[in-house]
Amino acid sequence: MNADGGVILATLVVYKLLLIGIGVWASRRTGTEADFFIGGRTLGPWVAGLSYAATSSSAWVLLGFTGYVYATGLGALWMLPGIWGGYLLVWSLLGWRLRRESAEQAYVTPGDFLAGDSSGAMRDAIRLVFALLVVFCFLFYIAAQFQAAATVMESVIDVSGWQAVLVGAAVVLAYCLLGGYWAVSVTDTLQGAMMALVAVITPVAAVVAAGGPLEMVERLREAAPPGYLDIGAGNAGLLLLGFALGSMSIGLGTAGQPQLLTRVMSVRDDSARRLAFAISLAWAVAVFLGMATLALAARALAVTTDNPEGLMFIIMMEFFPPVMAGIAIAAVLSAVMSTADSILLSAATSVSHDAGVARLIPHREVLAARLVMVTVCVAAVGLTLMMPATIFDRVLFAWTALGAAFGPVVCARVLDWRPRGNMVIAAMLTGFALAVVFNQFLPSGPGAIWERALPWLPALLLLWLGRRRLERADA
Repeated sequence: MNADGGVILATLVVYKLLLIGIGVWASRRTGTEADFFIGGRTLGPWVAGLSYAATSSSAWVLLGFTGYVYATGLGALWMLPGIWGGYLLVWSLLGWRLRRESAEQAYVTPGDFLAGDSSGAMRDAIRLVFALLVVFCFLFYIAAQFQAAATVMESVIDVSGWQAVLVGAAVVLAYCLLGGYWAVSVTDTLQGAMMALVAVITPVAAVVAAGGPLEMVERLREAAPPGYLDIGAGNAGLLLLGFALGSMSIGLGTAGQPQLLTRVMSVRDDSARRLAFAISLAWAVAVFLGMATLALAARALAVTTDNPEGLMFIIMMEFFPPVMAGIAIAAVLSAVMSTADSILLSAATSVSHDAGVARLIPHREVLAARLVMVTVCVAAVGLTLMMPATIFDRVLFAWTALGAAFGPVVCARVLDWRPRGNMVIAAMLTGFALAVVFNQFLPSGPGAIWERALPWLPALLLLWLGRRRLERADA
């Protein structure tokens, strides 16, 4: 291992010890099921906002989104209004009802909220279906984060991919087991701050290396592949409209992400919710614009790579002083590896609380959640090692499927359609099934409107028909 690799490794070890220390600290605040799963509903705006932002984006924006812009060009930027719109959707349009009702009814998970208009056996059935869908999708989501860790380790440290996956998974699992939601939220806050710093420094260095903004644009015009600078990605008229709407529809999936909805449920009051929204949106604007700029600057600098998702680390190693590059890369690597924490905790919460596994160990709900967490983590590691795939594709699949399964029901509840019983289950399964089918058998990618938007329509129709039936029955 060279000197740069030694700096990276040393910084990584220090950071991982810090994460585990946070887990030990948080364990002192974790006694009840509500503490472990939702932080006692006491999150302030900075922790809620930054942890939400980091959880929603981390490996995907630093590696996946950057690589996608580098590979495809300006057409990828249509995703940005949809991504930012997703923050508005969850925090503002849906968040007021989600936070208020969760506090009033003592909901612990988004599954509780989805089943809020139902009762008895049907309520349990809704939460069981919710848990099964969450675990299935989150295995891919967690595997994407472990894959990101392997990508980074293989790029900058003399270590194999499987070793990187195992080390990253072990550390994440350690502080999740110790501190639960508090540990996850605080470490994600630290992660979000690091990401924002790197997303500003790295693009600035790349643009300066390209000769400044004007020179970078000129270089892009000369060096970019055909169609790279076409904002329509080769589409015009109605095709362009469909491509733009399809790209922006990625924001719809935000409404169905349990790990994000939980952030809104756990914020301490409505004032904190509004401030957390402003903080998280400002973060998202800065980070996504920064990483898009980095990708375009890399094209202007004629950087070539067989793995676009490792682009950021190539830029850091080439244009930063060795020590700075080592520290920055280690910090980003730590952030990427710790992104899996919220998803891992959310999956464990769903299985333990919603699927009822905790009832198998009476009065030991937190122990049950920890056992489930270990099981889910091991399964995700196995998926990462046996079925490698790109970070971008894995996250996009899980994001889309969860959004189509749960997003329509969340919206229906906020609109006071009173969705209940079989209609909720039918809507969840319909949205999920269509998203999976479209992903597997139709052209995929950010511009594919049918993959993200169309699965919502039948699900919403089922919920609206259920509402009409209830209105007729009440009349």
